[in-house]
Formats: sequence, C-alpha cells, structure tokens
Amino acid sequence: MGVRRALAAPALMTALAVYVTLPIVAILLYSFATRWTARVLPDGYTIDWWIQGLTDGRLVGAFGTSLLLASLTAAIDLALVVPAAYWARVRNPRIRTIIEVGAAIPFCLPWLVIAFGILQLAGVVAPGLQGTFLLLLIGHVAIAFPFVYWAVDGAMAAAGIERLSQAAETCGASPLQAIRLVVVPSVTAGLVSGAMLAFATSFGEFAMVQIIGRGVETIPLWSAETLRSYTAEAGRFNVLAAVTLLTFALLFALSAVIVYLNRDGSVRLLPGAAARPVGES
Repeated sequence: MGVRRALAAPALMTALAVYVTLPIVAILLYSFATRWTARVLPDGYTIDWWIQGLTDGRLVGAFGTSLLLASLTAAIDLALVVPAAYWARVRNPRIRTIIEVGAAIPFCLPWLVIAFGILQLAGVVAPGLQGTFLLLLIGHVAIAFPFVYWAVDGAMAAAGIERLSQAAETCGASPLQAIRLVVVPSVTAGLVSGAMLAFATSFGEFAMVQIIGRGVETIPLWSAETLRSYTAEAGRFNVLAAVTLLTFALLFALSAVIVYLNRDGSVRLLPGAAARPVGES
C-alpha cells in the first residue's frame, strides 16, 4: 500500500503534464510541418509558415491591434480602479456595495449580452462610435474591470491601506499624494496581477469584437475567420498554428510574471473575503 501511494503522486503528475503539454507540442509541430498525413510525426519541417505569418500585413496589423487594445484596457482599468478602491476603503465605505455590484455584472451576464447592450446604447447616444476601436475599447474596459478590481482591492486589504492612509494624512499628505506615494507602492503586486489579467482577457476576447468591433480586426477574429475558411490557401492553417503558439507564449510569459511578482504577496480567495499571506493555512 505504501509503494502504491508513493507511485500515485508521480504517476498523476506525469499524466497531468502529458495532458497539458501534448496539445502544445502538436501545435508546435504543425506550425513547422510541410505535410502531416498518416504518420505520428510530420512528413517534413519548414519555417516558411512562420515567415509567411510574420510578413503578412493583415496578420501583423491584427496582432498589433490586439496588443494595443489589451494594453489600453489594462491601463484604463488601473486608472479607474485604484482611486475607486481607495475611496471605497478609506473615504466612503458605503460605495463599496455599488462598486462590487458593478464588478459582479460581467460574471453574471454573458459577454455577448453586454456587447449587445453597449451596441444598442451607442446606437442611441453616439451612433458614430458603432464599429470603431473606441467603442470596442469601452467594452473591453467594462468586462475586464472585475479582474482588476478584485486583485487591487485584495492587495489593499492585505496591506492595511486604511492605516497607511491615516499615517500619510497625519504627515500632511493630500489624498492624491497618499495614492501616489503610499497606496501604489504598497499594492504593486495587486496592480501587476490585475493589469495582466485585464491584458489577457482583452487579448483573447472574441464575442465583443464580433458584435461591436466590426471595423476592427484582432487576433481572435482573424483566427476565427481562418478556421471558417475551409478553402483557404495551402499552409493557412499552419500559419494559424504559429499564431496560436505565439499567443500562448505571450500569455504564458505574462502568467509567469504574475506568479513571480506575487510569490511573497497575498491571496484573496473570494470577493469580499479577507486576504491572507501565501502559505498561511
């Protein structure tokens, strides 16, 4: 029985590693394959698909649009969340309920429904925004807001931002100085986590760009159109595999950064729950 238990954990970890890495290895091989028919491995290898993808103006433009959209989404959400979370914790705790209800909406409603709501509202208030990058950015900021809010609010709870703010005010700091000199340095891990989650959410989002960003092409939209194009020229799906692998590498690197920066940070298990140090049981 003891031998079985000793072997169970390594066997389980090996099976999990194979389960996770096998699709990635398959995509990697396909992105370099000349042909892949009935054999276990491709018939041959080439880097032409990577060169074709990196020199495709439309694909490079879609990738650049996704990067810009995701970066702006993360930056705007941080600019909105930090003052709001600080104000709700230090200045006016009564608005916490309103902010938390707002942060729960993207979890309660499908993003497709939110996209249609934004589209209808824009049609009444500002018809000229329909199908534009700006309207798509507004939608991405809305759906990424909860991820940034819970990360930043949890970091503020772990840092005891109320006491730090009181100490800063005692030293004569204004609210803006307190946020800039005390709050932000104290919740850096939460800021990075929230920004990375917002970036990843925006970069891989498909429903909103399909509904409200008809004039904008991002990587998810390009990928979907390539998959639907069964008559695409030879090698198009190999290019898609290369793009998928590149996207995975980018998001994996961002996740690794989150883990590294939060190695001594705090964990917030549930919205509204108190944060606790990592490793504390």
